[in-house]
Amino acid sequence: MYLSKLSILQFKNHAEQNFELHPKLNIITGLNGSGKTNILDAIYYLSFCKSYFNTADALNIKRDNDFFVLQGNYHIGEGVENVLCSLKRNQKKTIKRNQKEYERLTEHIGLFPLVMVSPNDIVLLYEGSEERRKFIDSILSQYDKNYLHNLLQYNKTLQQRNALLKFFIENNRFDAISLEVWTETLIKCGNYIYTARVQFMNVFQDLVLGTYSQIANQNDNVTIYYESQLATYTYAQGMANSLQRDRSTGLTTFGIHKDDLIFKIDEQPLKKMASQGQQKTFLLALRLAQYSLLRKHCGRPPLLLLDDIYDKLDTLRVANLLQHVLGDAFGQVFITHTNNSMLITTLQQQAIEYNHITL
Repeated sequence: MYLSKLSILQFKNHAEQNFELHPKLNIITGLNGSGKTNILDAIYYLSFCKSYFNTADALNIKRDNDFFVLQGNYHIGEGVENVLCSLKRNQKKTIKRNQKEYERLTEHIGLFPLVMVSPNDIVLLYEGSEERRKFIDSILSQYDKNYLHNLLQYNKTLQQRNALLKFFIENNRFDAISLEVWTETLIKCGNYIYTARVQFMNVFQDLVLGTYSQIANQNDNVTIYYESQLATYTYAQGMANSLQRDRSTGLTTFGIHKDDLIFKIDEQPLKKMASQGQQKTFLLALRLAQYSLLRKHCGRPPLLLLDDIYDKLDTLRVANLLQHVLGDAFGQVFITHTNNSMLITTLQQQAIEYNHITL
């Protein structure tokens, strides 16, 4: 699978752009603020029906305009798939595949697998556990539709249960039967999600550590752990034990929405003890391990988007990274960088064909 054509209209800082793309490697160079990352985000949008950066869709419309349109042609085997994403201000966005609009956007997720590597990934180290859960969920949701269904149902149910708990507090009353309806759904969906996450981590851990060693070219003692309350209690036990606390706080205090990933180096928190280069290498390892799993489960190589790869990496690690991602195990790759000559020199030394977009 590869993206052969990309059209952008009134998206972020791009008024109108049309690109013919290389099936293996495309590099995008230009000054800061020229829109390199926005091109990657347009490609991301075609896969996920949303921006990698902006949660509010209207923020992606170019200033002083009322709409944006993104369109891409994907070659899959002998066929060509067309995807169109459009949004008019104050209206619902439209996603079409081969001129047919989706009834539900979830039907599109996973059809055009993609991995985005961005300096923004640093939030996986420094922000709260929600970012790391979203990371796991984004991987599993691309190849396991049942996981996505259970996750959406769990999050909706969690909101309803919390709202009911707050209602009890505000009205000085309690109805165990009403609460149990939401609790049973949380347990059912939560058990599926927990089991899937455990199975995922059993494979993912080794992929991360092996990829880290390849890029770093050294054996730093990095580790990754999956932390969950369900490792100690069954879902039913945990919910029963936390009932009084839930009634006091107005929140559901037990469940898979409390899970976390723990990253360490030499058994110390990686965000505190690792150098910037080690942190960036670890984040790359997370994303490339994600790529390996998606390739296996989706049956085709995902697109790989590498934004500003020289950020906090020395030339040796960049060379190791390029050698890794330009191998046969990877499909189409997009790379952005501000330094035109540095990146091109590296590619020419390895005699690699590519398409060059200059902004």
